[in-house]
Amino acid sequence: MTIGQTEVTMQLYSIASGSSGNCIYAGKEDEGILFDVGISMKKVREGLEAQNLSFDNVKAIFITHEHTDHISGLGPVLRKVPIPVYATAGTVHAIWEKGNMNNIAPELFHFIRAGEEIELNDMLIKSFPISHDAAEPVCYTLEGEEHKIGIATDLGCYTEEIIRSLEDCNSVLLEANHDINLLQVGSYPYSLKMRILGERGHLSNDASARLIKEILHPGLQHIILGHLSKENNFPELAYQTVSYELEKCETWNRMNTELLVANRFEPTRMVTIESD
Repeated sequence: MTIGQTEVTMQLYSIASGSSGNCIYAGKEDEGILFDVGISMKKVREGLEAQNLSFDNVKAIFITHEHTDHISGLGPVLRKVPIPVYATAGTVHAIWEKGNMNNIAPELFHFIRAGEEIELNDMLIKSFPISHDAAEPVCYTLEGEEHKIGIATDLGCYTEEIIRSLEDCNSVLLEANHDINLLQVGSYPYSLKMRILGERGHLSNDASARLIKEILHPGLQHIILGHLSKENNFPELAYQTVSYELEKCETWNRMNTELLVANRFEPTRMVTIESD
């Protein structure tokens, strides 16, 4: 997407990512979007301030789905800062049914449809449907100038549509939720294990590596592994598992893509897309 004649630098910044809470900032140097607010307002503010940003730089909030680790801080933020919120109708209704939107104007919420494109402040946000056990979940890509960022977590499986949505991204935050062996021998009840492993659950480290192979291209500069399970994964294991699988791929070995793992409770280093 070309906007005027001014080059736009695009950035991806994980303020928190994991089963304990998720909040991602993406956009230009001086304005962007928050994707999910599953942490406290204090942590969001501190994360923004660490990059010399504030809520004034946030032009909208896009919600993927209504699970607590993605919306727990939404109410407190909106009570202080009236930022427009975009989500599918099913997600918005589910958020309000949770009953924590007291003293918040319903007019702040805007319905979107899976597959819809929204243009805000010279940024194009596209949603795409995902398979997860929520009301009407989606994930997003964000485009500015010739650059594209993808944010894709809470995927029970990946589809051709998800591959198409992510295959031309320059930076991607992608789920690597669990190690299958750790999950199988862990303390979770059998029903919860089956939910996580099912097609409406979460991507394993191995599945994440397979999806990355599907979206590799020369312009892919950064991959951030996110939404790690606290009980069934840890950063070194996710990194090593994905790296091991990717190193078998000739395409990967010809690339200079940076592989990172998002921190659970604190911000991860901001990545900036470099122009050709």
